[in-house]
Amino acid sequence: MTGADDQPLDPPVRAERRPVSEAESRRANGPDWDRYADEYQATHGAFLGDIGFVWGPEGLTEKEAGVLGDVEGRDVLELGSGAGQCARWVRSQGGRAYGLDLSHRQLQHSVRIDDAVGVVVPSVQATATALPFADHSFDVVFCSFGALQFVADIEVCVAEVVRVLRPGGRFAFSITHPTRWMFADDPGPEGLVASQSYWDRTPYVEADEATGVVSYVEHHRTLGDWVALLAGAGFRLTDLVEPEWPADHDRVWGGWSRTRGMLTPGTAIFAAELG
Repeated sequence: MTGADDQPLDPPVRAERRPVSEAESRRANGPDWDRYADEYQATHGAFLGDIGFVWGPEGLTEKEAGVLGDVEGRDVLELGSGAGQCARWVRSQGGRAYGLDLSHRQLQHSVRIDDAVGVVVPSVQATATALPFADHSFDVVFCSFGALQFVADIEVCVAEVVRVLRPGGRFAFSITHPTRWMFADDPGPEGLVASQSYWDRTPYVEADEATGVVSYVEHHRTLGDWVALLAGAGFRLTDLVEPEWPADHDRVWGGWSRTRGMLTPGTAIFAAELG
């Protein structure tokens, strides 16, 4: 089946909420990001910047937020690094930043930008639940809307972060604000109507209508879940940033929009230090 431009159409999918294992999540999300990488970079690349660190669709930058602290001379790891924009910005600030992503195609875009701008981010294709680095390798680990929401075994992921961090190291990440899970993922007025329980942690799943093969998985945790997870792993929460929607910002990004952003938070940024 093809569209008007004779390009093959994606197979119909059904959306559902059901338990999903880590293995099933990984099998779905790696290939999904490979398929989506070109469109993602073409659509959002200019907003992100080749050497830019944006924490979310509101456009809050790390330069403005200062969540990571001074990165000069520090070893820094970005989880779910995509095309390496954030890690590349860290390198521009004197940090030794490295990238990790599950998607081979995203990492190809990272190499493309490395070559174009001359700031190289050494990167590896791997999963956030099995970091291919030695113990105590990094001063900072961060994730800007990357791997964490796509991981089922989040306790394993956070334990890996603890393992590779040095004592006193910093862990910072941005995610879809957990309260958004109460609403339809719609940038218009329909996305302002609460229609499901905030406490329903059942993953969101998209599966091929014909075969049942899972093609996309996203996992929900409440604010309390994240705080308990960090505290239980030995972190001290130092900040929780909920970026406000800028008055002059009209960009729509999926379910993020001015319509919703002026009324409800869309992004949560956690910052924590390892005790």
